[in-house]
Amino acid sequence: MNDPFPPSTWERRFEYLVKIVPAVTLAASLVISLASPDRPEGGTSRTLALTALAVAWILGAGMLLRTAGRRRRAAVTVHFAGVLATAALLAFHDPIFIIYCISGFFLAADFAPSRWTFAAVAATSVVLYGSTLDWAQATPQLLAFHLAIIAVQTIAIGGGQIAGVRIEDRQRKYRKAVSDLQAALEENAGLHAQLLAQAHQAGILDERGRMAREIHDTLAQGLTGIITQLRAAQRVADSGAHVELALGLAQDSLTEARRSVAALQPHQLQDAHLPEAMATLARDWTRTTGVDLHVEVTGDRVPLSPAIEVTLFRVAQEALANVAKHAGATRAGLTLSYTGPVVLLDIRDDGTGIHHLNGKGFGLNSMRQRLRGVGGSLEIESTPGEGTAVSATVPALQGNPR
Repeated sequence: MNDPFPPSTWERRFEYLVKIVPAVTLAASLVISLASPDRPEGGTSRTLALTALAVAWILGAGMLLRTAGRRRRAAVTVHFAGVLATAALLAFHDPIFIIYCISGFFLAADFAPSRWTFAAVAATSVVLYGSTLDWAQATPQLLAFHLAIIAVQTIAIGGGQIAGVRIEDRQRKYRKAVSDLQAALEENAGLHAQLLAQAHQAGILDERGRMAREIHDTLAQGLTGIITQLRAAQRVADSGAHVELALGLAQDSLTEARRSVAALQPHQLQDAHLPEAMATLARDWTRTTGVDLHVEVTGDRVPLSPAIEVTLFRVAQEALANVAKHAGATRAGLTLSYTGPVVLLDIRDDGTGIHHLNGKGFGLNSMRQRLRGVGGSLEIESTPGEGTAVSATVPALQGNPR
């Protein structure tokens, strides 16, 4: 699997340097040693032999590292120990090979981040300073000085290597977090576009439902009243009153159609609050149907928000239209109750009742949908032959006084 966050150019260069630094420092030490005029008698052959041993170890350990697999930590330890051992032999033979000893500091990075990094740096420092110290003339003060240098060097180099590895890990985590965030942003952008499309579609459906309810609550009811009056006019000789009522209903229906298209509230609510609009509705309904309708308002009247008032008015319209069309009632009552946190609308009649309360008629569904839209609810109680009671409950959200 490809690494989604490969090492940077600097990291790759440092890893390559760690691999070649033993060979480079060994070669540099050998060249300087052979070019030095102060070589001991017969020291060249020993230098070449020890160098050959170091070269063989570097090559062999390099092959071991490439094939180590899961045992890489053991292979790194063996590699480091061999390089440090050959460096110690060469440095005690010729101090110039302390250059080769320096490679131990680079190889210690293979142990990071762990306590073995400090151990590798400390071991390298001991070989480095131990090979240059004149042990025959060493004093306690000199040994303490060298030990202090070794301690400081171990902390500085080992701590720096561990800090470098941890910073690299942190950078990798940061890059991964940025990558995950970018992917999440792209996914959220797609979801946002999808939600916008769904919201647009839902808005279209809601608007269609609203227009259907407006048409049902205004034009359909008005046309029903007109048909009723015209049929009544056909049955009597003096049809002027019925024709006059039909013309009035037609004019009201036309006005409501225009207001529905403009998304305005019912004309009864244009210059009045809900109680006055209900009284007007009751008066017109009684005049049209001939059924006595008693209106009562209880509680402290407060101006409600337009959405609440329109909803209750339309529910009353629909409920009264159902009474006129289906109930065969002789009396009806409408009560509007202001009870503080909620407003109740109750419409009762003494008609034939509803035989199927769970009916799926458009009128009942329209009332329920309107009430749900403002956080309200609808309850219907009916007994065949004993009338029907429709109760609507909405939150008393107040509006601006007119």
